[in-house]
Amino acid sequence: MRIAVLGGGPGGLYFAYLWKKRHPDAEVDLFEQNPADATWGFGVVFSEQALEFLRADDPDTVDAIAPRMESWRNITLNLRGQSVEIDGVGFSAIGRLDLLRLLQARAESVGVAARYGTQVQSLDQLAGYDLIVAADGLNSLARRTYEGDFGFSISHSSNKFAWYGTSKTFPTLSQTFVATKRGFFNAHHYRYSPEMSTFLVECDRATWQAYGFAEMSIEDSKAICEEVFAATLDGHPLVSNRSVWRNFPWVWNEHWWHRNVVLIGDALHTAHFSIGSGTRLAIEDAIALLKALEAERRIQDGLARYQAERQPIVKKLVTAARTSADWYEKFPEHMKLDLLDFAYSYITRSGRIDDARLRAMSPQFMARYEGSRGKGGRS
Repeated sequence: MRIAVLGGGPGGLYFAYLWKKRHPDAEVDLFEQNPADATWGFGVVFSEQALEFLRADDPDTVDAIAPRMESWRNITLNLRGQSVEIDGVGFSAIGRLDLLRLLQARAESVGVAARYGTQVQSLDQLAGYDLIVAADGLNSLARRTYEGDFGFSISHSSNKFAWYGTSKTFPTLSQTFVATKRGFFNAHHYRYSPEMSTFLVECDRATWQAYGFAEMSIEDSKAICEEVFAATLDGHPLVSNRSVWRNFPWVWNEHWWHRNVVLIGDALHTAHFSIGSGTRLAIEDAIALLKALEAERRIQDGLARYQAERQPIVKKLVTAARTSADWYEKFPEHMKLDLLDFAYSYITRSGRIDDARLRAMSPQFMARYEGSRGKGGRS
């Protein structure tokens, strides 16, 4: 079988690697428009559950990635100069470029033909391939080519965000909420290496307008964010990498494949950064596509199986992500709560965690929360 993979992000690289490793006789060509060492963003984060899912299917890759990861067991919330930790919420993070290099090496080791710095202008250039795996992100060429056939839709959250890095490292995945005279800010920050952290700054639209960010340069915006989060950054600067203000895009496709073209990752769907990494979802898509294709003799049947089995899982995650994003759309209102009520509202925001699960997952936090509220008998 001849397979073309569009996009050299984690999802595309991982599918190409897995397929070629398990089917050495297959021809697998990967096309990426950027150089091999180019990346946007800083660190990517995985939950403990996501890593275990990957370990079950490919322990060797997890063993290669794990030594490069930073890990922690708690989440820290900072509000009005006070902090609270929510225990038992495990995550690990790695620099995006580090992850790409590891996956590039694994793809190369099994014979994937990767063409970096190569832009595919039209799917006509890929005539003759049995399967085209579109892992080419939000602006996917493959999806745009058959947009109506995929049932593509897009909407945007109203909050604005800008993605930075910083040399300030943090003990845990943390969130800091700050009120200023002109509005409200939130920063999602976590270390992804011993020297660097991701620092994503978010604000509601009213705050973005009050500060006049629309008219500011990237450097001027960065300076304002450094001022707002001066206490959190503790003298460390923010680092910009195409750190423009954006609205989160909600991408969805009703149909996951058309003819011999199949979508994975951000080309197919997006889930808000507040519940986990799009990288994780793209890698899980790659695994699901591999298994579905291997389970059927005909490619078309494999693609149908991929959608039938994976779509309900992704819909559930996207629903939780939308509920989580709705909480962030109203975070200035939540900031009026006292610290523990705020933390409880935060950790239960997606609707996936009830009190019983929270007691089992985060016993120290729940003991503190229920003790402060006199709710020891709450069910």
